[in-house]
Amino acid sequence: MIYDNYGRPVLNLRISVTQKCNMHCPYCHREGETNPSTVMSVEEIVHIVKIALSLGISRVKLTGGEPLLREDILDIVGGIAELRGLRDLSMTTNGTFLEAMAKDLKIKGLNRVNVSLPTLNPETYRNLRGGNLRDAIEGVRAAVEAELYPVKLNMLILKNVNEREVDRMIQFTERTMTILQLIELEPLNLSDAYYERYHLDLNEIEQKLKEQALEVRTREYMQNRRIYFLPKVKVEVIHPIENTEFCARCTRIRVTSDGKLKPCLMRNDNLVDILTPLRDGANDEELTKIFLEAVKRREPYYKALTEECGRAF
Repeated sequence: MIYDNYGRPVLNLRISVTQKCNMHCPYCHREGETNPSTVMSVEEIVHIVKIALSLGISRVKLTGGEPLLREDILDIVGGIAELRGLRDLSMTTNGTFLEAMAKDLKIKGLNRVNVSLPTLNPETYRNLRGGNLRDAIEGVRAAVEAELYPVKLNMLILKNVNEREVDRMIQFTERTMTILQLIELEPLNLSDAYYERYHLDLNEIEQKLKEQALEVRTREYMQNRRIYFLPKVKVEVIHPIENTEFCARCTRIRVTSDGKLKPCLMRNDNLVDILTPLRDGANDEELTKIFLEAVKRREPYYKALTEECGRAF
């Protein structure tokens, strides 16, 4: 296991395989990525993941954009799934292609999926994303049927848009045997005007969940987020990155779609290029040193706030 200079273990790798998407969500943070300059091949993606696994990272999530837009996504999944040291391979998707692909993804070695589903209202969905809600719903059902377990539904909450749908979404997760994640809007790749208009603090919703819960647990290595065990469903609440718990408990490192190691979601001034050396013939020892340099650059984005709150790193 590797640690950064603040004693935080690096356990998870999020790797963006494309910035292309069939949706047009105005709130998408695109993993903090802007203007990718190239696209990694299957072999390059698998090689970078191999280096990460050799350092003790064991959980990999494929992100985008929309990962399922890559015609070779099954090869990417299959190549990673065969690597030694992998404990969990998951994917974040809008779900609109899952109906046709869920079974093949499972066969290739994908363990589970997170499906972005902000609403169950077809008109709201179309206005927010420019897509068809039915495609996403059928994708969720196909993922459950394919046993991509657990299927998690990512519900980003937007003020005056969908906050009144939480109860309905909880009922949907009960019927589909999925897990609900309520996500607070992050001020990343957004205008100040958009954030101020649509941001909603989730504390009030979380208090209601606490009153209904039979049990509440905390995920230590996932920003200390809380899981509320309701009578028939689990609900997780994810507050935005600009809080001390998120930074203090961060265990992630990212790879951008153009092959740069990204130590922090919120920054683009400390990226480490690993794709160019890989293409220039760097061996695994050299690539490992590059990866370790990226880990060395990891620091809590809200370090000052954290220290003011008495957090120790």
